Amino acid sequence: MRRLLSIALAAVAAWVVLDTQAAPAADKLRIVASTTDLKALTEVVTGDLADVDAMARPNQNAHDLEARPSLMVKVRRADAMIVNGLDLDSWADVVVQGANNANVVPGAPGHIDASRGLLVLEVPKTRVDRSMGDVHPLGNPHYTLDPGMAPQITANILEGLVRVAPQHRAGFERNRQQFLARLEDGMGRWNKMLEPYKGAPVVVGHGMWIYLLNRFSLLQVGTVEERPGIPPTANHIAKLINLMKEDRVKVIVAEPWSDLKLIQRVAQDAGAQVATLASSVGAVRGTDTFIEAVDFNVKTLAQVLK
Repeated sequence: MRRLLSIALAAVAAWVVLDTQAAPAADKLRIVASTTDLKALTEVVTGDLADVDAMARPNQNAHDLEARPSLMVKVRRADAMIVNGLDLDSWADVVVQGANNANVVPGAPGHIDASRGLLVLEVPKTRVDRSMGDVHPLGNPHYTLDPGMAPQITANILEGLVRVAPQHRAGFERNRQQFLARLEDGMGRWNKMLEPYKGAPVVVGHGMWIYLLNRFSLLQVGTVEERPGIPPTANHIAKLINLMKEDRVKVIVAEPWSDLKLIQRVAQDAGAQVATLASSVGAVRGTDTFIEAVDFNVKTLAQVLK
């Protein structure tokens, strides 16, 4: 009997220790972001005040994500959800419906659109239909690739999180200011690295790089895709190669998930090089934070443009 009592007391003590250790985690906000870029930018705001998860994998085309039950489980207990908006992650609406979480439905305090107030590029001036490929009627949604957008994006995230957890405002603001200081240092480095190549012509695989190229005054002159999301015809490839030769294009920017064999062949025939960039945070090795991803992309571009 005494032995059983000792075992029971030991079990209770162990439970108390585990419960005490788990308590701080229970106090953390649970946040789900649609992409790894938004996960990284949310983490710089929250610091250790939240656990942040992403629905899209870093090395996949976020357009093509399937609203799986496992994603609905992630969202079911979330206090907040950060979405990209501009139709990049429209599948998130399906996930929210399946998750049955009133905290994150559109219009709820915990539903945070990171695109608010941004200057959106490539907004179509004519009617858009499916025959045009994966064209976005609200404009190009890949704004997170531009480090110059990060101040407004993180401001949107902070504003949304304060609605959910106003008691953490001071912590969120302090974390964001520390990030912005690091970002400012980075912008100085990145501008210096790409300054010699202002106006250089660039071809891209998929039309997602315009924000990054515009930030550093590089000129997009063509795409390997004839229409967004649709494989190119042989005629389009032949015209693109001639264009690259005429404009002396030195680089094709590719995404890790793109048809790299085709892009390599086009580059070889045109006398150019392929720069496979991080299409999102974590898409290539060594890009696990937002600043690391921009660092990698800028250094890679500078190297191939040299």
